[in-house]
Amino acid sequence: MAAGISPLLSTNVQSLPPDEVIFGSSRTMQALRSQVHKVANADVPVLIEGESGTGKDIVAQLIHRLSPVRSGPFVKVNCPAIPGTLVESELFGYERGAFTGAHGAKAGRVELANAGTLFLDEISELDLSLQSKLLQLLQDGQFCRIGGQADTKVEVRVICATNRSLEEEVANGTFRQDLLYRINVVTLEVPPLRERVSDIPILMAYFLDLYAEKYNCPAREFSPAMIAAFQRYHWPGNIRELENSIRRYVILGDKEVLIGEMKMQKPGPLEIDFVYDGSMSLKVMSRKAVRRLENKIILNALKTHRWNRKQAARVLNISYRALLYKLKEAGVVERPELAEMSLEGD
Repeated sequence: MAAGISPLLSTNVQSLPPDEVIFGSSRTMQALRSQVHKVANADVPVLIEGESGTGKDIVAQLIHRLSPVRSGPFVKVNCPAIPGTLVESELFGYERGAFTGAHGAKAGRVELANAGTLFLDEISELDLSLQSKLLQLLQDGQFCRIGGQADTKVEVRVICATNRSLEEEVANGTFRQDLLYRINVVTLEVPPLRERVSDIPILMAYFLDLYAEKYNCPAREFSPAMIAAFQRYHWPGNIRELENSIRRYVILGDKEVLIGEMKMQKPGPLEIDFVYDGSMSLKVMSRKAVRRLENKIILNALKTHRWNRKQAARVLNISYRALLYKLKEAGVVERPELAEMSLEGD
């Protein structure tokens, strides 16, 4: 929805597309629009769920813009993009001398969001120890800087987003159940693009105008065949992928290449080549077949995301640790070509 890639940390609301572009005309998005307008005025934590690239950050910014704290800061924290050793200091700040290199005190993002909104993108990536500090913030409106002796009180609205099932993360022991109860007073679900195909022409036209003006490179209007091709495509990267496709079309002007790429990326049916030789029971054979199917699904996800395991885990809706365990169980090594062989075998 929004142009470009969001920065690691931001303290302002970006210019947002018009409502008709954000929500389109599909029934699911119109229902979401109604929920956003209702929840904006309620001072409660909000959890936004949805696949990567669906525009959860845009929904968070819109809630802030419609809320009573709209004049305050909007502070976004991209949780998986911050190195683990820096997350606590970035969130909660530190006092002088708290650790080596802390030559002065520094306010964290929670303090910077005072009288405004704190948006925690991909909250499932937070370490358990930091989840407990966040829980205190939500319960008492207080936190303590690293190396500090006294708690600091703030008035902050917290909005969180995730592309995973936090219930599954709780079951896996990687997310606190009490924190989940705190952050999902209201839960909003942003549907994937493939479930709102009627909105695709609106988004195509918006990004075409946006990038034609940005690059001073007028592009031809979309033909009915091109629109139909976009609506047939499954869009694993959702709106972010569509945006990048339109940007490429504006720059290169070759719609045939674009349509060809979409046809090449369309996933085919997953088949299991399994021949029964009479040496195994049904139970053993079924277990092997399920394992092989799971391996093929994992391989497909890894290929789609260029062997980026964190992205593959998000798409598969499993924790990063669970994916690493499954790769280890399959005997996968670092080199992709060998990993492919391992996953496709028994």
